[in-house]
Amino acid sequence: MSDAQSRLEWTTLVGASELVDSLDDPDLVIIDCRFALSDPDAGRAEYDTSHLPTARYAHLEDDLSGTIIPGISGRHPLPSPDVFAKTLGRLGISNSNQVVTYDGFGDAFASRLWWMLQWVGHERAAVLDGGWQAWLRHGFTTTAEQPTIPQAEFVAVVHNDLQFSAEDVEQILTNTDWRILDARDGARYRGETEPIDPVAGHIPGALSAPFKENLDSDGHFLSPEELRNRYESIAGQLTSKKTVTYCGSGVTGAHIALAMTHAGLGMPRLYAGSWSEWITDTSRPIAVGDE
Repeated sequence: MSDAQSRLEWTTLVGASELVDSLDDPDLVIIDCRFALSDPDAGRAEYDTSHLPTARYAHLEDDLSGTIIPGISGRHPLPSPDVFAKTLGRLGISNSNQVVTYDGFGDAFASRLWWMLQWVGHERAAVLDGGWQAWLRHGFTTTAEQPTIPQAEFVAVVHNDLQFSAEDVEQILTNTDWRILDARDGARYRGETEPIDPVAGHIPGALSAPFKENLDSDGHFLSPEELRNRYESIAGQLTSKKTVTYCGSGVTGAHIALAMTHAGLGMPRLYAGSWSEWITDTSRPIAVGDE
């Protein structure tokens, strides 16, 4: 392995100043994950207008989600590992690349790709701390140029122990050794409002842990110590292997997984189907208010 191949070892977050110094590294692949739930075409349009040099674009629904099964799956189900591996290859990502992801929404969508890469066994992946806005604040170069993407081969080594199914969640609802963390904002958790899904509320026993509170006022992740203190204040002494995170559709729940990993708390499980899948079965219990 050459020095260029071995130099980059980012596995959770990378700062804009670190990344800009490595743009010429042949091992580096940057993925733009900008997306808007209210306008699925907006992120790609923003990418076409301006993006980080060499960045490729990954669309949440086209590239980072599988087929929705009405009445069964959530809004953004995971693709099969084989399909995702082919997507990574099309994006020019092999098992040896250093991947950096970013977006313009508090790193929520970038965290989804980061988690999916962990799921298929690719640990050399990091999220740009502060995202697109941090890059612009530094005044670093952007471009509208579409990069030439070499076809690559990615071989998935699937870690299904990183995710939970709805049935798995049902089995731990009354087990006090487990913690379930809800990444949505407090009003959605309490069932006071639900702007996206047809049913409001949360999984019984879940603790409110809005993903936006992982970030400071500039959109950067809190320090590892601050993140540890945050999660311990929410859930007490956490054991990552007995912690499950979820959100509306398996996107911002990955943000908690990234924050906990960066904080040294370990990788929790992700209930990837999340609330939008949970409510497809009316026999599953629902809670509202604070718990």
